[in-house]
Amino acid sequence: MRLRFLKPALLAATAALALSACATATPYGPAGVDSRYGYSEQRVDADRYRISFAGNSVTSREQVEMALLLRAAEVTAENGYDWFSTVNRATDRDVRLQQTPDPFYYDRYSPFWGPSWRYYRRGYWSPWRDPFGPEFDVREIDRYEASAEIVMGRGAKPAGDADAFDAREVIQNLGPRVTRPM
Repeated sequence: MRLRFLKPALLAATAALALSACATATPYGPAGVDSRYGYSEQRVDADRYRISFAGNSVTSREQVEMALLLRAAEVTAENGYDWFSTVNRATDRDVRLQQTPDPFYYDRYSPFWGPSWRYYRRGYWSPWRDPFGPEFDVREIDRYEASAEIVMGRGAKPAGDADAFDAREVIQNLGPRVTRPM
């Protein structure tokens, strides 16, 4: 089969499939100039930071939230503190719908003359094309971003505070579970 006879939609679908096969979860690292995905932090006060982690469409909510807690623990330890408590912690979900046309849809106005066939649809035989338009595959794409403001402290973490974490324990427990860059 020659490439020039393939329809543009088929080429686009094939390219999208090839790219999605290579897609990986957001690796744990700073968000930067070349990527908006990853962690970022901003010092708010001497013992207070605002931390966020943005994942791509392949990164699960669980991975995003683990990376946020890991970065909070690392910032706490880097600043000489022992524990941190989260304040105003939130995870946002961004939903996008992606529409892909049927790669086998034949349009008589297409610059590529492909095969035509008859098919039975909606109670009649159609000799050339579907008068109701092409079929579309609709896919929902989720992307998560977690953020929290943390307050850091020294000594033993406050007992009974469910939002307080020991920084070294978090690093030890979550560090091996997050996706690292290759």
